Amino acid sequence: MTADVVRGFCESAEEIGFDSLWVQDHFLYPLEPQRPYGGRSGSTVPEPYRSVLGPTELLAAAAAWTTTPRLGTSVLVAGNHWPAPLAQSLATVDLLSGGRLDVGLGVGWNAEEHVAAGTDVATRGRRFDDFLDALLACWGEDPVEHHGPYVEVPKSVVRPKPVQSPRPPLISGMWSGAGIERTQRRFDGWNPAGWTVDAAAEKVAEMNGDRPAGMAPLTVHFRTFLQLPHEADSPADAVGRIAAVTAEARRAGFAEVIVEANFWDEVDSAASWLAVPQRCRPILEAARG
Repeated sequence: MTADVVRGFCESAEEIGFDSLWVQDHFLYPLEPQRPYGGRSGSTVPEPYRSVLGPTELLAAAAAWTTTPRLGTSVLVAGNHWPAPLAQSLATVDLLSGGRLDVGLGVGWNAEEHVAAGTDVATRGRRFDDFLDALLACWGEDPVEHHGPYVEVPKSVVRPKPVQSPRPPLISGMWSGAGIERTQRRFDGWNPAGWTVDAAAEKVAEMNGDRPAGMAPLTVHFRTFLQLPHEADSPADAVGRIAAVTAEARRAGFAEVIVEANFWDEVDSAASWLAVPQRCRPILEAARG
């Protein structure tokens, strides 16, 4: 992976007409993991996670290289960050992109990343609520001040603020019982990964039914995989399969489909990465109907 490859990918995706570009959030690959990948018993950490570019830095570059696609995180792990410096980084991306940022957040699963970031995976759910309160406070009016059980922000001026008003859209990547409840109360959208369209549609209808009065329905940013992380071989006609899933998602009223290519065996070189947007054109056509 080089800067030229990433730039070419972004520019090609924009030229073809894709609506958004998304990044993940991992910064180390545990050699002796305490927890299974994604919290799923027996699941090992996928090899592509050995090297992942920094999410906010990558989005800042994409902001400079493109003019129209929205730029999103699917998702930032709250335990990898402290809210005040993250608020600055995200607001900077929103400013540089002219208000194109979508902020996806989750609680994560990687215990070793939490240790290295100075947080505790065992308290990641409880910390998340405090984390989000502090992040939103930093994006609010100055002076900012926050005193919570996990996060402290002394009375300060915290700038820049996001360009989007009142803030960038918040998208939840959570799916546990507690995470679903947080999503209903505090988020604008939901980012399910690895679900079927029918299951996601059923769950989001349930969540929307339980939303506080006055809140708009959750948008759905459905993340699907050209090849699943531990799938032994690349599926036959992976693009055609995802195009069919995308057509289902369009009929279900989802806002968008995020196509995950990181685990696809057919992406194994700079040239194959650069070819992904063009190869995925049938998926874009299915999204447009």
